[in-house]
Amino acid sequence: MTQLPRLHWSTLGDDTGGLEHRWAGLWEVTVDRGASPALPPKDADLWVISARGAWPPPEMNRMMAEVAALPILLGLKADAAPMDAKALSEWGQLGSVRWGILGPEPPMPGLRPRSGNTTQLSASQALAFGLIGTSPAMQEVLARARSAAATRATALLLGESGTGKEVIARAIHRMSADAAEPFVAVHCGAIPENLLESELFGYNKGAFTDARKDTPGKFREAQGGTIFLDEVGTMPLSAQVRLLRVLQEREVQPLGGGAPVKVDLRVVTASNVDLWKKVQDGSFREDLFYRLEVVPILMPPLRTRVEEIPFLAQHFLNRKAREHRLYPKALHPSVDPLLMSLPWPGNVRQLENAIERAIVLSGTRPVLTREDFTFLAERMGLPSARPEEPAPKAVPAAFAPPAAVPFPPPAAAFGMDLPPEGMDLNQVVSEMEKTLMLQSLAITRGNKKRAADLLGLKRTTFLEKMKRLDLEDDEPARAEEG
Repeated sequence: MTQLPRLHWSTLGDDTGGLEHRWAGLWEVTVDRGASPALPPKDADLWVISARGAWPPPEMNRMMAEVAALPILLGLKADAAPMDAKALSEWGQLGSVRWGILGPEPPMPGLRPRSGNTTQLSASQALAFGLIGTSPAMQEVLARARSAAATRATALLLGESGTGKEVIARAIHRMSADAAEPFVAVHCGAIPENLLESELFGYNKGAFTDARKDTPGKFREAQGGTIFLDEVGTMPLSAQVRLLRVLQEREVQPLGGGAPVKVDLRVVTASNVDLWKKVQDGSFREDLFYRLEVVPILMPPLRTRVEEIPFLAQHFLNRKAREHRLYPKALHPSVDPLLMSLPWPGNVRQLENAIERAIVLSGTRPVLTREDFTFLAERMGLPSARPEEPAPKAVPAAFAPPAAVPFPPPAAAFGMDLPPEGMDLNQVVSEMEKTLMLQSLAITRGNKKRAADLLGLKRTTFLEKMKRLDLEDDEPARAEEG
């Protein structure tokens, strides 16, 4: 007996009018009659919500992140008063939803992703991947990645080297209903042409010399999950023909003959060259290009989203410190303008490597300064971030100072001299304490514990000085974990 797809209906307290029985021929229907919505079952294929009232219940917004790949139908009764534009907009902001009239005709199944635990990419998950989505270009990338994750459509990632194409591919897999299944990454350019087909599609025993046993290949290893083909533009034409067959027929033909093997997986590809130009010069199949470009995602270079560089730098700073088991370090505020002014030909990968190099070579210093990044300006052929001191000019012997001065004049203390009328030493010391404490808070981005460490103070002493110098703010204390 064929199993029907499952429809879950949240009525929000409305009467169903017996429609669930009229729909039973096409759906297995479950009904939640409560006035407050509850999450649908995990095996649901469609969630119908009775859209009543001017505003969706607040708890519905929190639920959307947990059912991102589940089609949602907002149902209106045929005899209900029409909603105004504002109410329609509020309901429509729930996410990927469509509207329909609740009537005797059952909703059509349409596109149904596989059931499973599916979540959108939260801010914390994005940060864990090194994804910062504050710029409009990256917002578009993340939106398309979520769309690709909701289906098994093939995605093509295009962009310069180092822009994070594999990071996005892993994020697509992580956001999908298949997150628990394998993710297999293959760098096509790193595999010799004569071995690429056997690596991807597998081979049977005796297919060639040294083929001593059956080998499944990368596509079959990724069964149920995602395969990521990086630098797909380097693939020879013979392998392109086999890849096209996999995408069209959803089956793999191992080398050496035998029956084809069905595969069910998501294919994500990437290239740092213009594949359409390769199509035009005959080195890439046009029909394969169209099969790959179902969900195109263009990765912006880092130089076009400089506003994200401070956030990426801080993320890599924390992550690399953990990887090398070092005490967390801070970036001096003067570093951000320097990093934002560089062209970054190597994109995010170059920024990550620069942060790691600065951390490792900084020793025990808790703060990274502009001097830790002078190698970047030198490598990119730009003026050094640390201005060179002019060489001292030779002084004629007649004007040279004596070899020894019994009582040299004292150096100016902290850039100031004692005025003839004197000064209030306590006030000067307090102002200097205040300046240094504000600088330490700026360097550590408000982390009081680390600011106290920079000044060699205990945290309690630092807080007492803040109170005495009237530096305490009225906002609740932030978390002190760095």
